Amino acid sequence: MNLKIVTGIIALFMFTGAAGLATAEDTTKTTHKKTRELSGCLQKGEDANEYNLATKDGGTWEIKSDSVKLDEHVGHTVKVVGVVSNATAHGMKEDAKAEMKEHGMEKHTAERGHMTVTDLTMVSDTCQK
Repeated sequence: MNLKIVTGIIALFMFTGAAGLATAEDTTKTTHKKTRELSGCLQKGEDANEYNLATKDGGTWEIKSDSVKLDEHVGHTVKVVGVVSNATAHGMKEDAKAEMKEHGMEKHTAERGHMTVTDLTMVSDTCQK
């Protein structure tokens, strides 16, 4: 009899834990996601195959791609989908900046990061300021 109770309690804890993990995945902050979608103005970067994406909120992303021709869209407003370089560290850095902003230290709070683009959609053939 005791074995059935113990087994039932273990099963209950495992189910509750799995449900909690599923809920945590759904509430992952945007800044912590490995795959992101960003929109902004595409500009030429410093290196031959590097570009910068300036987002409306003042963020700057260094982007590159092996599969998407970014050079054709320099000066355009684009929406890109890609993989954030070192997403875990990026999320922790953005959390620290948010904490600083919360305490009145707003220096350099715009999001910055590195991304490898897997898809690009042109939104406009110009960049609006």
